[in-house]
Amino acid sequence: MIIYTLKRLIAGVITVWFIATATFVAMHSVPGDPLMNDKAVTDEIRANLEAKYGLDRPLPEQYVIFIANMLRGDFGISFTQQNRRVNDIIRDHFPVSATLGILAIIFAAAGGILWGALTAIYRNRLPDIFIMFLVILGISVPSFVFAALGQLLLVNINSWAGGSVLPVAGWGSFAHMLMPALVLGLGTMAFLTRLMRSSMLEVVNEDYIRTAKAKGLSVTRIFFHHQLRNAILPVITVLGPQIAVITTGGFVVELVFAIPGLGRYFVQAVQQLDYTVIMGTTVFYGAFLVLMVIIVDILYGFIDPRVRLS
Repeated sequence: MIIYTLKRLIAGVITVWFIATATFVAMHSVPGDPLMNDKAVTDEIRANLEAKYGLDRPLPEQYVIFIANMLRGDFGISFTQQNRRVNDIIRDHFPVSATLGILAIIFAAAGGILWGALTAIYRNRLPDIFIMFLVILGISVPSFVFAALGQLLLVNINSWAGGSVLPVAGWGSFAHMLMPALVLGLGTMAFLTRLMRSSMLEVVNEDYIRTAKAKGLSVTRIFFHHQLRNAILPVITVLGPQIAVITTGGFVVELVFAIPGLGRYFVQAVQQLDYTVIMGTTVFYGAFLVLMVIIVDILYGFIDPRVRLS
């Protein structure tokens, strides 16, 4: 298991290096000037800014500086936010996105496992048909549509109740998180429901299920100790990447609900061509995703002995 873990860590480091390199090349291939928009009003100021950010050096040298700074955990200073380091932006605003993402993944995982198990139990019957119809909607409809509908629902609920039952937007309390987290987790919940249903239906026909039935075990014991436990393994496999995706991918939801998460600053950086913020947040997102995949792979090895043997 130690050798397996070391191999996964080495592969993760290589993946992060590739993400950083691809991001650097992509950003320097984008047309435009990051020192425009009144940031360099004279040639002297422009020369000083280029020297400060290293833009007056050849690309290979800029790349070496970028990688060296990244290895030290330094992503540089924002081009557009005065005297603010990219590390500070990540440190201040990623916890907001992470808090929202954790609550969303709890909704998604609990709902996906529950609805997936129910659809397998009531296969081709009314509960299965109804839930799968909602799953198709959850996968097909974009998150910004659900965000707008969620806000409209909150407005109607508050109007009907004659007061503020749940905040429509903003950040600061647990009540502010409920609707954005639910909206953010709907797509993942739908995906996990479909995955759980397929896995449950495959497990039903396995030999160990027939053996458990032949031994006279109760239906409840077979379901929880044999069927559900084995069917949940594929869900755990994809849960790590989904955690990273939800935690770092709520850009639209954060914008709609006015949440001061890291996604909003990433969108602003793209609009303003802020090289350092774009590269820093992209590498951070990529490293976080790789870390979650590695953690899930290691946990999967403890859950399924066959992984350790291989």
